[in-house]
Amino acid sequence: MPSPAVSFPVSWLLDHAAAPIKYRALVDVTKLTSPSSEQLSVLPVTHRPALTLAVQQQLDGTWNHAMLAVPSARAEHFEGVGTISAVRRLLEYGWEKDAPPLTHARRVLFRLLAEDDDPDYLFELGSKGAVDDDLARRARAILREAAAATLAQAGYEGDPRLRGAARRILERVSAYLRSPLAQKPFVRVGNQHVLPPEAAPPSIHTLLMLAYMPLFRTEHHDAMELLHQHLAQPLPRQEAIQLCGKKVVAQPHLVLGDLLPNRNVADTDVPFALTWLELMARIGFLRKNDNWCKLFDRFLDDRDAEGVWHPHKGLSSARSANPFVWPMYPLEDHMAGDERWTDATFRLGLIARLMGRTIAPV
Repeated sequence: MPSPAVSFPVSWLLDHAAAPIKYRALVDVTKLTSPSSEQLSVLPVTHRPALTLAVQQQLDGTWNHAMLAVPSARAEHFEGVGTISAVRRLLEYGWEKDAPPLTHARRVLFRLLAEDDDPDYLFELGSKGAVDDDLARRARAILREAAAATLAQAGYEGDPRLRGAARRILERVSAYLRSPLAQKPFVRVGNQHVLPPEAAPPSIHTLLMLAYMPLFRTEHHDAMELLHQHLAQPLPRQEAIQLCGKKVVAQPHLVLGDLLPNRNVADTDVPFALTWLELMARIGFLRKNDNWCKLFDRFLDDRDAEGVWHPHKGLSSARSANPFVWPMYPLEDHMAGDERWTDATFRLGLIARLMGRTIAPV
C-alpha cells in the first residue's frame, strides 16, 4: 500500500522563509519551477549571510587556512570557519558549483584527494611541532573523506579523481565490514577498549559522499548492502576512540552503528536527527528501516494544520552543537518568530521527496 502524500506548505515558506529556503523549497521539493528561470536563480545570491561568507574567502581559495572548523556559538559573521564547512554551507544555501568562490575552492579540495605528504595540507589538523606520522596519516584520511564528500555534494560524481578516491575509501570500509573485526571492533589496551589501527568503520563524511553519488552506489551495491546492515545495528557502548601509533585519539567522525535509535535521541538533537534522516534518504536506506520511518512520521505528526513543523515540547527553536550539522542548519539568518520553524519544515519536505513520497504543495 503506497504511503499517503505529504503536504508541503510552500506558500507559507514563501511568506516566512529566507531566500535559500524559498529557492530550495521550489527547486528541490515541489519541483514546480525550473531552477534556470532568471527570477528564481538569483534568489540564493540575495541572501546576505551567504554573501558575507563568500567574501571571507582568502586568495588561496581557503577560508582561514582551515578545513573542518566551524564558527563558535558566539560568532556573528562566520569567524573561524573552515573551507569544507564554508563550501558545504554555500551549497546548502543553493549556490551552484560554478559560482566563483566554489570554483576557487575546488583546486585545494581536489588536492586533498591525493595521497599528499605536504604537512601544510593538514591545515588545522596538523601539529606545530614535529610531525607524528601516525597522527598525520589519520588527519589526511579525515580530510580526504571530507573533501570527497564536499566535491560529491557539489556535483562532481563523474570526475575520475573523485571516483578514484571514492573507490579507495569504499574498498577500505567494505574490507572492514567483511572482516571479523566488524563484529567485535574493540580491543583492550591497558584499561581501555579501543579500535585497533586497522579498523576502518565508515565515517560521517563517507556517508555524505555516498549520499551524493547515486551511480557509484549502484556500481557497488554489494558494499552498500554491507553498509546498510552496519548502520542499522545498535551502537556499542564504547566511544569511538582508536589507537594511532602509540596514542589513543578520539574519532567522533566514525559511525559504529545506528546514530538515531529512538525518540529520545531525535528530540535531544532535532537538527542532527533531520540530517541523519536526509542522509539515509539520499543513500536509499531510510525506506528499509522501520524505526527511522516511524521517527520521520513522528516529525510529520508534529506539524500543525498548515503543515508547519513545531517542536514536540516547548517553543524554542531547535539547536545542535554537532559540527557536522553546522553547514546545513540553520539556513535562516535569525531565529525569531515564524523563522524558528522554516528550516525543519523545509527539511521534512525534502526528506519526503528524497524517499519517494508524493509531495502535495499547499
